[in-house]
Amino acid sequence: QAQVRESGGGLVQAGGSLRLSCAYSGQSFGEYAMAWFRQARGKEREFVAAFRWRGPGTFYADAVEGRFSISRVDGTNTVFLQMDSLQPEDTAIYTCAVGWPAGPSRIKTASEYMSWGQGTQVTVSS
Repeated sequence: QAQVRESGGGLVQAGGSLRLSCAYSGQSFGEYAMAWFRQARGKEREFVAAFRWRGPGTFYADAVEGRFSISRVDGTNTVFLQMDSLQPEDTAIYTCAVGWPAGPSRIKTASEYMSWGQGTQVTVSS
């Protein structure tokens, strides 16, 4: 069935960078969105960034805007999440998701996404 695969996590020092990749394979029902969520130890899952085919458009959480950038690989169902100026507070498991959010007001809602990857660990040391 549909598959979402993430890669690119790792350990970096504060101020460093990582680039996460997310690839989706499976049936596509119209234009969809690919998004990143993260969950830090002791915290709830939170939205990070999303790429929506309609438009297209990109969306970011306030905590990462200006530091993270999501982009699509042309001609593929793959997105990159470039993470710069990483901070210890960015430490989390980052999970990619694919779905069909009903408009930009819902693109940050986890329940709008149907397929999820296994997650990749990002650790930022002080």
